[in-house]
Amino acid sequence: TGLAQLVEHWSPKPGVGSSSLSTRAKKKRINKQTMKFVNYIKESYNELIHKVSWPTAKELSNSAVIVLTASIIMSLIIWLIDLGFEEIMKFIYNLIG
Repeated sequence: TGLAQLVEHWSPKPGVGSSSLSTRAKKKRINKQTMKFVNYIKESYNELIHKVSWPTAKELSNSAVIVLTASIIMSLIIWLIDLGFEEIMKFIYNLIG
């Protein structure tokens, strides 16, 4: 095809070029990309169905309770730190003003 492309490129006929060859190449590339995507979806589905270990309802609810408890504790700690900084700033502003 290299010689054929060279001959087409130097042909004296107007409008003759290698556009038909590049069009075929693009179609193959699109098909390869589409097949890669389809293959990725199939492999992802297979992994989610057969290889992932999903938690039971009890494990999930226990984890949710742990996360909720940790979130409440962290928010209380941040709230106490904020109150402490607020009192420190009030003290500093009273000294200045």
